[in-house]
Amino acid sequence: MVLNGTELGGGSIRIHDQTMQSTVFEILGIGEEEAQEKFGFLLDALQYGAPPHGGLAFGLDRLVMLMVGAKTIREVIAFPKTQSAACLMTNAPGEVSPEQLKDLNIRLRQKAKPETAAE
Repeated sequence: MVLNGTELGGGSIRIHDQTMQSTVFEILGIGEEEAQEKFGFLLDALQYGAPPHGGLAFGLDRLVMLMVGAKTIREVIAFPKTQSAACLMTNAPGEVSPEQLKDLNIRLRQKAKPETAAE
């Protein structure tokens, strides 16, 4: 759906046919061997059949942007992010405490320091 040149929403049906998916890979320049290596799980699953799956969605935030005359969607979106995916409202992503990492059984490794030439 487009209003005055701005997309408000859209929809599609996902590919659910192995032959169609293989054709799309060919059009994209992905050879049969590469497709099997990277997407073999999908192609193999599609040979057993998959029900059509799709939908339609409208962006309320895009409609509000047009209604208030905002230049970008970031001006009206509830939780805007910067181009680096940082949230100015919550300062996310944030630091994680050692206790939180321990609770989740996550260990961080320091990046290797570049070796310097001996003088």
